Amino acid sequence: MTIEIKPTGEPVGAIVTGLDLSAALPVKTFATLVRAVSRHGFLSFPSQKLNPEQLKRFSERFGGLQTSVSGLFNDPEYPEVMTLSNMSKDGSPLGLSDAGQDWHTDMSYSRTIGFVNVLHALHVPKRNGVPLGDTCFANMHAAYEGLPDEIKTRLKGKTVTHDFNKFWSKAVASGSGRAPLTPEQKAKRPPSVHPIFLDHPITNQKVLYANPGYAIRINELPEYESNRILSFLFEHQLKDQYTTNYHWEVGDVLIWDNIGTLHKAIADYDTDEARMMIRCQVMADRVFEPGFPET
Repeated sequence: MTIEIKPTGEPVGAIVTGLDLSAALPVKTFATLVRAVSRHGFLSFPSQKLNPEQLKRFSERFGGLQTSVSGLFNDPEYPEVMTLSNMSKDGSPLGLSDAGQDWHTDMSYSRTIGFVNVLHALHVPKRNGVPLGDTCFANMHAAYEGLPDEIKTRLKGKTVTHDFNKFWSKAVASGSGRAPLTPEQKAKRPPSVHPIFLDHPITNQKVLYANPGYAIRINELPEYESNRILSFLFEHQLKDQYTTNYHWEVGDVLIWDNIGTLHKAIADYDTDEARMMIRCQVMADRVFEPGFPET
């Protein structure tokens, strides 16, 4: 089949057909996917069948893979592959049930930020024939372009501190069942600082790199002004003209660009409506290197 990349017509996303992701991809094809996901924000590959080894092999083409700080729900043979699910067996949960249920950008809290996430849908709940458990996305290329000129000027050259504990603590407080991070776990994920306007390494355009999940402070501003401007940015970047929802189907593989988008999972399904994904989180340790993605 001929590869086709068809934009969704929404602020984020494109659908890719003509590829079997369980097979090794030629360098040229892989480079095309890297440029496409950076341009469109996410790529959806319908009707795929990947086991954990195949998901890991495909994902690590994009960069190094992160493992979870808790160590829970990782594949026993391929710990870089994590299960997200509300399902259980013999009273024990089979996956992380509350992953990503607030707007954020994965690994913005890390010194080496996140590049892409790769998720494969194994079970998708439906009610009256309608898929549940959408993932929402927001376009940070467009959000930057849509900022008032005075804000762009005011924040030029500024940096933001991102803290993993902000997102985790909010999940704990919501009654998710997560335990607070231990001092040892916090030490593994210390806060990191990044430009508030980041140059995307593939599109070579600026993105608004501050998200409600992890961003806590604009470092060069007084605290009160930082809080005020962050509140404005968080509201601005989630306007309807920048956002879209993705409706999952069983077999979908979804890749999204963490540098150029925000995302949020919608938990609109009940405990008896089975949902399961396997996931790899890819670090941006290669995408900034000269020659990537051809090398």
